[in-house]
Amino acid sequence: MATLYVETSIVSYLRQPLSNQLIAAARQMLTRRWWEDQRHGYELVISQYVIDEVADGDQHLALERLETLKGLPLLELAPEVDIIAEEIMTRSILPPKAQLDALHIALAAYHRIDYLLTWNCKHIANARILPKIHQVLNDLDYWIPLICTPEEMLDDDAY
Repeated sequence: MATLYVETSIVSYLRQPLSNQLIAAARQMLTRRWWEDQRHGYELVISQYVIDEVADGDQHLALERLETLKGLPLLELAPEVDIIAEEIMTRSILPPKAQLDALHIALAAYHRIDYLLTWNCKHIANARILPKIHQVLNDLDYWIPLICTPEEMLDDDAY
């Protein structure tokens, strides 16, 4: 079974009240549909970084987000993860405020995770950034996970 790293934005879209913003609402519905219909076809994993991020904010929503992640295995935070993330940051691929995004990518690469699922299209699932991320991982001789959104992971044309 393929492995899939659930990045923080996925859990946020699952647990936020339906947005009145069209794109955000569509993403929420696509995420919920993927979660309900498709997630069982993957071995889902998370990290302590995801736990820490979802625990922030509104206490009620944070508890719901944490409950959603209950039972998912945590990836080990090995020293090599920091080395990969630091290389991404050193090459100025991501801005300084996106250090955590680099760590998500590094964890998926280090642990040879097949997919990194995210709605973070600014710093992670970004077509202009991904080739640079792939170059770093290739240069360091690490696995290149497929970084994608729930929309890309749905296996039908019903939407």
